[in-house]
Amino acid sequence: MDLRHFEAFIAVAEELHFSRAAERLRIAQPPLSQRIRQMEKELGVALFVRSTRAVSLTPAGESLLGPARKVVSGAAEARDAALAGAAGESGRVTIGFAGASSRIALPQLAGAVRDRFPKVDLQLRGQTYANSALEQVREGSLDLGFVRLPFLSRGVDYVVIEREELICALPSSHRLAHRPTVALSDLVDEPFVTFPANSGSSLHAIGVQACAHAGFQPRVSQAAPDSYTILAMVAAGVGVTLTLSSCKDIQPYGLVYKSISDFTPALHSALAWNTESASPTTHSVVSVAKALFAQRDSQAQSPDA
Repeated sequence: MDLRHFEAFIAVAEELHFSRAAERLRIAQPPLSQRIRQMEKELGVALFVRSTRAVSLTPAGESLLGPARKVVSGAAEARDAALAGAAGESGRVTIGFAGASSRIALPQLAGAVRDRFPKVDLQLRGQTYANSALEQVREGSLDLGFVRLPFLSRGVDYVVIEREELICALPSSHRLAHRPTVALSDLVDEPFVTFPANSGSSLHAIGVQACAHAGFQPRVSQAAPDSYTILAMVAAGVGVTLTLSSCKDIQPYGLVYKSISDFTPALHSALAWNTESASPTTHSVVSVAKALFAQRDSQAQSPDA
């Protein structure tokens, strides 16, 4: 039996009239009758009692009607799901993120995707640092990843989500805490709290680069896996750290943030995807991200940004 047999059976069962059922299906009555006979032959039971005046369901026909409706409904759902997937309106998209830069952008993006594409399932992978996220996007094991610019990776595109600056976090009791700004050269002898060197964190690499720019290598006293833990350690007096302006809303007791006076490049976080392997559903999420962060992206692309 194929789907047409079930559709024919349902039409006759609901109309209890072969001519009306044929009109409903927009076919001639003989093919309709043939489908019902084929169905009865395959099942080995009579589905209808036919007379010159009326058509009625047999007990077997009454029992079949509910399951037949489920078969037709299930086929329609399967067809709709396939079409929605092909159009990028349903499916699964994995997003890698870590740190404070995605703290605001990720909820904004997830909410916008739910509103626009409610059948899209976002799978979120935490503690996926920027460098690692870029590598996973490049190799295709991650659909979307929060990364940092600039990067060189063929086949990977991005939309800018945030413009940030490198800042310094100090214990409030620190000797530099009263200053309006801090120079990197003031931190030469300070113990640092950072991300692990092998974590794939771009912030760790940016911090090392900034210190090298000032002529020294940071003396790491302790490493931690996320910005919240790092800042809590700084507040506890374990050391100082270089972090991003997006972290300023994280306010552990005993912590102060200071602008850096001698190293102030603009840093951009972005959402990246693989242009060669991205699914239609990934492109749908990207379209939402582009609409959501369009202004920030255009500012980043501007020569004056």
